[in-house]
Amino acid sequence: MPAGKLYLLPVPLGDDANPKDVLPETVARSIEFIDYYIVENEKTARRFIKAILPTKKQPDLKLSVLNKHTLASEHTAFIQPCMEGKNVGLMSEAGCPGVADPGAAIVKLAHEKGIQVVPLVGPSSILLAMMASGMNGQSFAFNGYLPIDKGDKKAALKNFEKLSQEKSQSQIFIETPFRNNRLLDDLLVLLQPNTHLCIAADITLPTELIKTRTVAQWKKEQPDLHNRPAIFIVHRF
Repeated sequence: MPAGKLYLLPVPLGDDANPKDVLPETVARSIEFIDYYIVENEKTARRFIKAILPTKKQPDLKLSVLNKHTLASEHTAFIQPCMEGKNVGLMSEAGCPGVADPGAAIVKLAHEKGIQVVPLVGPSSILLAMMASGMNGQSFAFNGYLPIDKGDKKAALKNFEKLSQEKSQSQIFIETPFRNNRLLDDLLVLLQPNTHLCIAADITLPTELIKTRTVAQWKKEQPDLHNRPAIFIVHRF
């Protein structure tokens, strides 16, 4: 029996985004024939599937939950349907699975098991922010979440600024949304006045904010980013 495939299914970046505005028809067509899913949150996953394909029968869905509490020993069972010839869909809670997302571990395991991985087109907040930043799209680095320790965080931010100038490489990073305002305060204190900072919040949503300013300019116009998913990009030219 041929193995099933692992489909990487993108989802909108927020609840206020219309799935049909940000996702191609291939996502709905794939969901039409996939009954097995690996998701971060069952409730939001079911809501998304219903929104993009109302005709999909919810009782037919078989969802496995993958989050920070999931044990690595459970991963093999999640993709077992593929070994039995069934297709499996992997979803992030927002955006593209496998990028700044626990789903990467499942994708790695699929490759090890010889399962074909099929990535579908959808919104990536990292790439959308980079596209709109006006910074160096030829060379950039995504650094993930910042350290929680204040000293480590300060060192990381100063290092990003240094790397951006030395390598002419835009440095991208994220923070837990409820810490965004504190992060912005730190950035405006730690970075040089002429360093460029792009803030991209609520991407693709009605409240979208994407602006690139120098640190000196941001000090005069500081947005409220509390609990708003945001991407930060630093580049000292």
